[in-house]
Amino acid sequence: MFNNIRIFTLLFVLFAGSEVRANSDDAGVSFDLQNHIDQAVDNGQKKIVIPPGRYRVIPHQRQHLYLHDLEDVDIIADGVEMICTETTRALTIQDCQRVTIRGLTIDYDPLPYTQGRIIGLSQDKTVHDIELFDGYPKSDKVEQFKYEIFRPDTRTLRFGSYHQFSVKKLAPQRIRVTRGGRYMGEEVGDIIVIGTRHAPGGQSPHAIYVTRSQNVTLDHVTLYASNCFGFFETSCKRNVYRQCVITRRTEDDFKQREDPRIRSLDADAFHSKHAVVGPQLIECTAHFQADDCVNICGDYHMVMAADGPRLRVLAKGQMNIKPGAPLEIVSYDGRRMPDARVVTTQRAGRISKEERDFMARQRMHQPFREGSLHDIYEVGIDRPIDLPRGSVIADANQTGNGFQVTNCDFGFNRSRGILIKASHGTISGNKLQGCHGEAIKVSPEYWWLEAGSSNDLQIIGNEIRDCQGKGIAVYALNASGRISPVGAHNRIVIKDNQITAVKDTDIWVTSTKGLVLKNNRLDDEGSEVKLEQCEDVQIDEIDKP
Repeated sequence: MFNNIRIFTLLFVLFAGSEVRANSDDAGVSFDLQNHIDQAVDNGQKKIVIPPGRYRVIPHQRQHLYLHDLEDVDIIADGVEMICTETTRALTIQDCQRVTIRGLTIDYDPLPYTQGRIIGLSQDKTVHDIELFDGYPKSDKVEQFKYEIFRPDTRTLRFGSYHQFSVKKLAPQRIRVTRGGRYMGEEVGDIIVIGTRHAPGGQSPHAIYVTRSQNVTLDHVTLYASNCFGFFETSCKRNVYRQCVITRRTEDDFKQREDPRIRSLDADAFHSKHAVVGPQLIECTAHFQADDCVNICGDYHMVMAADGPRLRVLAKGQMNIKPGAPLEIVSYDGRRMPDARVVTTQRAGRISKEERDFMARQRMHQPFREGSLHDIYEVGIDRPIDLPRGSVIADANQTGNGFQVTNCDFGFNRSRGILIKASHGTISGNKLQGCHGEAIKVSPEYWWLEAGSSNDLQIIGNEIRDCQGKGIAVYALNASGRISPVGAHNRIVIKDNQITAVKDTDIWVTSTKGLVLKNNRLDDEGSEVKLEQCEDVQIDEIDKP
């Protein structure tokens, strides 16, 4: 009877326009949010208001909400909380233009991770016996994904995370993790988090996925959990993320838990790939997620052979280099060659055994070495070129150029703060604290085949504190892991930044032509600015204690 009353109340609200809110001690009421929005779109509404409330949503085809082919539509979701009932994607936005979503909060029940306490360690510290807390997914949902260890006193990461480990399920609320790698200081009593899966309908990664869309605005959108990335965009143009928040949910949790949540997302907070114009991140927050706060990048494809203007190219997944594109070219030794113009692109078969043997010897992500890349293309360019095998190319217009990361608050995460592989952008006024990698990193990554090199960047007025890696690092490494020659990056400005209590070098710049270092304040004894393979440098006296 009680459920019938609640359903009737919700229906009344939807048609009468009143407000309904779920009680704070439950996980919401069922609601077909997809149908509500689809009907409004079919009726020609350009401003769609969702009544405030906490709603449990059931996914369809591995997505809890799917928006596609919309133009000039505003979805107002102030006070709306969508509880995803499976650990699959919350929201997909595809082929949309000038669409705004405002005010939406997204959470999961069950969560895409579980939480517990180390109750026993083997003598060599490689085996962790863990008791899971009440209120979190049980051992049968545990996956071998994103294992992190937190200090119980400060509730911050003890270190980054273990990547090599196996899991044995001992009882409904007990697991045993056997880790690889060197001992990183974990102790009995530490709190652990590890990924879980509950997706009987199938699972798609990431909470919010935006693809082939432009001028989409996500305004005051809050994420408390995700099975992988939080906001992930691909092949987009100038999307705006304004005052979006990623953090762990503690005081206002809808479910009673033995221990408050200690993690937010299972991976990156904001990730942009192949953007023609990069994302605009304005006054956003990303805390306690299990990877980078921001990553803006494109993809490199690997040159297997060069015959005059014809390149034999191993594609990283889908080939995204098209005729007419400007082409960034980086030789195997790290030299950035003059950009070329693509004339033709065509499929040319599969990777050869000799080429596969070459890949197996490279210093890069293990799946690439072991054969996950196999499609060969012939790319014709506008001039002959001499390139050794293992050189890389990328569409220079699909790396997120024109991005902005401004006045954001990032940190307490296991990896980098702001990771940029794009040009003509601004990183300004941000606060970065407690990152376990570089606070600000500007660098292509051969390891991941993530492009590209950067020109015309402004890194201005950022505050960096208590990070485990470097403060600001602008660099390039070749295929062998050595510093690339000057000219990988061009025209970089680093000024008015404040850096305090970083464990590594405060500012490190390599491989750059045209560098301005001005009015940076380094507040540590022994602070260091290190330049390697740089030319045309303008540097003021560094303000040190």
